[in-house]
Amino acid sequence: MGGSGRARRVAAVACVAGCLSAGTAAAQTAGDSNPGAMTLTATMDASNAYLFRGLPQDDTGLILWPAADLSVALRSSGGTLRSVTVGVGTWNSLHTGVTGTDGPSGKLWYESDFNTSVGLGFGGGVNLVAAYTAYTSPNSAFATVTEFSLKVGAHVYGVSPYALVAFELDGQADGGAVEGRYLEVGAVPSVGVAGAAVTIPVRVGLSLDGYYEGLSGDERFGFFSAGGNLTVPLTRERNRFGRWNVHGGADFVWLGDSNALRLGDNTKVIISAGVGLSY
Repeated sequence: MGGSGRARRVAAVACVAGCLSAGTAAAQTAGDSNPGAMTLTATMDASNAYLFRGLPQDDTGLILWPAADLSVALRSSGGTLRSVTVGVGTWNSLHTGVTGTDGPSGKLWYESDFNTSVGLGFGGGVNLVAAYTAYTSPNSAFATVTEFSLKVGAHVYGVSPYALVAFELDGQADGGAVEGRYLEVGAVPSVGVAGAAVTIPVRVGLSLDGYYEGLSGDERFGFFSAGGNLTVPLTRERNRFGRWNVHGGADFVWLGDSNALRLGDNTKVIISAGVGLSY
């Protein structure tokens, strides 16, 4: 299982999430067709490369990322604990290159992930999300990896800083000898421009223990990335067909030594574009 692809996945999801959240309040005041406690989001993206947390997966052929998530709001009120949300989702990576149809398996479906999460929202825009994720490969390109993660974030003056800690429970994303522990620290500044949403995600991925195992042992630095994403709503308010958007962006990724050795270069520019739906 490659690291570069998953890092790109996070950027794509962040781009879509920023756009969808920006339109929620307007949709509710303008007459939301889905004012209930359940929200469905879906995306389809195409990219030139897939890096998961700096771990290279593939940068050959066409890469497609279909994904869907369902969230249920169990609580929404004032006070210290303002919201409780549970969610389930799937994210997939389809490849025509060396890890897909042009590879040994000859099969398109490289990766399929399942995740379930519980999110808590507090006053001041602070949120905490605990998640369990299983990373699987339908074409047997890598062994299954399961993981538990905690993410704390906030939204302050148009910037969303966060920190994520992940613990591998079984299997290793880097294909190493031990289950690793991972730390990611980042921020996502966002701004609305003529009805569109612009986000500028910046991230650093680090090994706390055994996450980036290289020739010289465990390496602390995995990657740094910075980029820009634009999301344009196709519908100004939700209707019976949901709220649609188109989005795209680019990220510059600088890799640590072991990841650069896997990729064959210490930098990569990742470009993606797609459509999104929220209902």
